[in-house]
Amino acid sequence: ILLLFVSIFSLYSVHLLLKTANEGGSLLYEQLGMKAFGMAGKLAASGSITMQNIGAMSSYLFIVKYELPLVIKTFMNIEETTGQWYLNGDYLVLLVSVILILPLSLLKNLGYLGYTSGFSLLCMVFFLIVVIWKMFQIPCPTDSVIMNVTLLNATVAPLVAENITSEDMCKPKYFIFNSQTVYAVPILTFSFVCHPAILPIYEELKGRSRKRMMNVSYVSFFAMFLMYLLAALFGYLTFYGKVEPELLHTYSAYLGADVLLLIVRLAVLMAVTLTVPVVIFPIRSSITQLLWAGKEFSWWRHCSITISLLAFTNVLVIFVPTIRDIFGFIGASAAAMLIFILPSAFYIKLVKKEPMKSVQKIGASFFFLSGILVMTGCMTLIILDWIQNVKSDGH
Repeated sequence: ILLLFVSIFSLYSVHLLLKTANEGGSLLYEQLGMKAFGMAGKLAASGSITMQNIGAMSSYLFIVKYELPLVIKTFMNIEETTGQWYLNGDYLVLLVSVILILPLSLLKNLGYLGYTSGFSLLCMVFFLIVVIWKMFQIPCPTDSVIMNVTLLNATVAPLVAENITSEDMCKPKYFIFNSQTVYAVPILTFSFVCHPAILPIYEELKGRSRKRMMNVSYVSFFAMFLMYLLAALFGYLTFYGKVEPELLHTYSAYLGADVLLLIVRLAVLMAVTLTVPVVIFPIRSSITQLLWAGKEFSWWRHCSITISLLAFTNVLVIFVPTIRDIFGFIGASAAAMLIFILPSAFYIKLVKKEPMKSVQKIGASFFFLSGILVMTGCMTLIILDWIQNVKSDGH
């Protein structure tokens, strides 16, 4: 239900954004902000884009940090980590950033990255197929037969400690409410934000028209909706209440060194590594628009912004312990701004040919208010959850 609503709202905001871009005479998010609300609008757009995409980059690099050491251990048949540098996630994420991500990120145009994006999408489709396939292979998680004694670490130990009957454990629940539920809306909002890239793609689209770009959006959003839904559904129906924050780690705990799982890890690693350059593009464009608007292209500036962004994100990934809080915070703030608040505010301000009492403007106004509610509600609940966790930890 949440996936459906968030995807529909995101599509509506893309419609508002494209219509505003045509009416406002600019294909740059920051310039639309400038035309609508002056420097405050430009700063709001630029800040939201930067926050959102740094959060996205962090999430991708977090996957590299946690998954790549496991892949190397499986390939080299290493049972225990004894401090080798090539099994340290921090070193590996730096290495991947310098060797693979940086050269691709330095490309001048977004069009070239379409091929790498297409390949990364195929990798995620393969991941989805394996998630569906494994549901029919793995018995209920409470079945002790599939429990490998050597894998009874801190992540799996609760299965043994808890006295849960097989019938209760293997019965799907339609609605689950707990302390983690507050992160559901911001994480889903975060997962559907493509708005910073919409206008650059629209600008480079062959035979550009608003109708054609909306068709691109319909296909993309439906594909993502389907992939998110199937991955979540089949992941849950495999492990039920024992799904870990990272689905691949849950499979490792039950299956150990599985060849198919190893291929999936490699596919996911390829996918996220090739997606980071696409995410860097709108941040770099946003910073350039904010600080050097109207100036000619400079390779020195282009390279220094790219290197600075990658360096900052690597520091964030190395020192922040969990990605969930970043997801939650950015999803509730920057993602809510980019999906709900900014497109509707720009539309109301810049589209002059429609009166305020028109159905379109009233719809945009309601959309703006719902964005404010989503943002304040989610931020409040997340902060309350943080306070509660701090109290329960005794600090």
